[in-house]
Amino acid sequence: MQNQESTYIKPLQTQQNQLVYARKSFISTALRISRRKRKPQQQRVIYPVNERIRDAELRVITDEEGEHLGVLPTEEALKIAKERKMDLVVIQPKANPPVAKIIDFGKYKYEKEKEARKQKSKAKNVEVKGIRLSVRIGQHDMDVRKEQAKKFMDKGDKVKLEIILRGRERRHGDVAQQVIERFISELKEEFEIKVEQPATRQGGQLTSIISKA
Repeated sequence: MQNQESTYIKPLQTQQNQLVYARKSFISTALRISRRKRKPQQQRVIYPVNERIRDAELRVITDEEGEHLGVLPTEEALKIAKERKMDLVVIQPKANPPVAKIIDFGKYKYEKEKEARKQKSKAKNVEVKGIRLSVRIGQHDMDVRKEQAKKFMDKGDKVKLEIILRGRERRHGDVAQQVIERFISELKEEFEIKVEQPATRQGGQLTSIISKA
């Protein structure tokens, strides 16, 4: 009888353990999903144009010579724009009163989009690339790493120089610092660089950050 009870208890315990494990895995999965960062969506700029303008009056300027027509009722400003075969576009909606321009809207929109694309191409994400040196590094290895550093910086990235001190090397942090300083000094002879962070020690690690000048 005792053996039968134990055989019934074991499956129950197994089922309970499986349920607990399933619950934990579900929670951890949910946490991983919730921690995922969403990419910020680029906001579209909406320009009130012509009949879509809801403001009663506007401060109006023209595109030809930047002529200021002053504060006008929106209907009158629209009439002037149509006479000139142009569009009335609100370019500063938060001003009081809003500022509108009499322009060719298609051309204006194209120029703004072109400018936005140009700014986006310039705003490249700068990465920090790591290059590891050592206290006993030879000249050949030093030269190879210098070439790597130059390639990284040519692409616009920063370079983090790193030396890990192990065992007895921890007593000779000054030697590691000299290696990093020599690397930077030799690199400066071949490449214009800027030292953003001098050699700094944290525990058993020395690091320095450099970039293209």
